[in-house]
Amino acid sequence: MTNTSPTNPARPVWLKAIAIFALIFGTVTLFSSSSVLFGPEIARTSAGAYVPFVVWFNFAAGFLYIAAAIGIWRAKPWTFILAALIALATAVTALLFARYASAGGNFEMRTVGALLVRTGFWAAVAFLIKGR
Repeated sequence: MTNTSPTNPARPVWLKAIAIFALIFGTVTLFSSSSVLFGPEIARTSAGAYVPFVVWFNFAAGFLYIAAAIGIWRAKPWTFILAALIALATAVTALLFARYASAGGNFEMRTVGALLVRTGFWAAVAFLIKGR
């Protein structure tokens, strides 16, 4: 039987799934960005025309993704704010990236897609967990 007392509210399966996905997303983000920032030259070469400020943002955000995943799993009320802030910060980074690219900066098209996916994912998470 599920305990639905105020100290141990039941978490829907979809909320747990979001937490697991966010944890995987954060772990992969940390691994990929740290490989480019701190790894061997081949990692930077494989990344192509990466944009350093975007990679640094992703590295920092990876820690927040993991914190959010843990908070979502534990149904903490602050996770909505964190998810919304992650979405907002990613959107701001995307705008700065767009400015950089439109000024002629060298970049990979996959960066455009990655920023859109990250912004959309965290906006969706914030929407889904609002009020939970």
